[in-house]
Amino acid sequence: MTEYETVVGLEVHCELATATKLFCGCRNAFGEAPNTNICPVCLGLPGSLPVINRRAVELALRIGTALNCTAQRSIFHRKNYFYPDMPKDYQISQYDEPINLGGFLELVDGSRVGIERAHMEEDTGKTTHVGGGGRIREAGYSLVDYNRAGVPLVEIVSRPDISSAAQARAYVDELRSILVATGASDGRMEEGSLRVDANVSVRPAGAAEYGTRCEVKNLNSLRSLERAIGYEVARQIALLESGERVAQETRHWDEGDGRTHALRSKEEANDYRYFPEPDLAPLVPDARLLAAAAEGVGPMPAERRRRLSELLKAGPEPAERRDGSTTDQVVTVVDLGLDELVHGAVTAGADPHLSLARAANEAAANPDAAKLLDPIAFAALLKMESSGQLSATQSKEVLAELMTHGGDPARIAASLGYEQMDTAALDSMVDDVIASNPEEWQRYRAGEEKVAQFLLGKVMRATKGRANGKLVAAAFAARRSV
Repeated sequence: MTEYETVVGLEVHCELATATKLFCGCRNAFGEAPNTNICPVCLGLPGSLPVINRRAVELALRIGTALNCTAQRSIFHRKNYFYPDMPKDYQISQYDEPINLGGFLELVDGSRVGIERAHMEEDTGKTTHVGGGGRIREAGYSLVDYNRAGVPLVEIVSRPDISSAAQARAYVDELRSILVATGASDGRMEEGSLRVDANVSVRPAGAAEYGTRCEVKNLNSLRSLERAIGYEVARQIALLESGERVAQETRHWDEGDGRTHALRSKEEANDYRYFPEPDLAPLVPDARLLAAAAEGVGPMPAERRRRLSELLKAGPEPAERRDGSTTDQVVTVVDLGLDELVHGAVTAGADPHLSLARAANEAAANPDAAKLLDPIAFAALLKMESSGQLSATQSKEVLAELMTHGGDPARIAASLGYEQMDTAALDSMVDDVIASNPEEWQRYRAGEEKVAQFLLGKVMRATKGRANGKLVAAAFAARRSV
């Protein structure tokens, strides 16, 4: 069989977090009663005129800045086509002069995906096919909700730099984090705030020309995106290997059967009969708009990950975490917006790696509560754990209470009965466990490290979790060497 390589370009449609629609004053709100947020403008009634939403322009420029694009003079066009959820029978979009041009996005692994453009347009309405499997051919009837028609979108078009389904997923995941970080979108794929069209093709490995591409429309989850691309790549390779050709077409992903299905032949630009929107003047970002966009873009996820990784160099990484998990923890903490909590705790004297671990695991279980944590109190708790005043289990329980009710970690620990055991009591307990388990003790002394967990568990149960695990392990190790 011929070796093939995958070529993917993604079109990500991002709804902007504005109060009103792109060209009218109707509310931009998800989940409201159908056909209540509508007016003559977003319904395209005769005599109505669009007026650009300044806030939408600011957010579009903010997205372009975050994606390293160049802002430029742009104009709106009418993109003509008939769909039942587009009441005007055309969409106001940007064509050959988009507001953001060029740019790139850096992924977690350090690779870059080029950005072709990030242009503004209005969203369509939503059609619900009732009956059958939810597709139009099987439906008894269809319902149209125009609430979404006219909602401001930025369509972010990548270059065909993506070479696998996994990389496509990583790209959209990172892009979503960026959009949320800028405040331009809530990134909720399950609500349609973020939707992805994937242009997929394959070609013989090393070939210069691209293969025939198929566009898979309206993927609304990372799982669906990865599965759809994986299926489509396999489908196209199977066609080529059997001597058939790949037809350029638009396809639909069916999550139920795990397959893509043909919808229609793929449109070209001339099919849409683009022409400049006569009711809107060219959009020329002035210095104030550009300054506002730059000011609204704080540190992006890639920069925050680098900053957090640099912080971790302040202390040696524990041997048990030298397996790549630290990188995963950094990504989790940044994604959940808990990196400032870690920075604050380390500044207050907490161990960097312990701060990261507790933030990425226990705090991440309830990120909304964790964001309200006082970094000073968080640091105080971590220092109690590092010093041996609290075991890891006790520290986690105190942290859960701290996130729920706040307060002073020392007082919470005392109220839970977590006073540190004195050395004499701990030594006595260790000796009792050794005396009660002579066979296991001899196996441990002979070098069976896994028995250490058995002995440690005996002490922890006997002390009802009050003993510090590190001190107990050290006590056993000291006795073994005698």
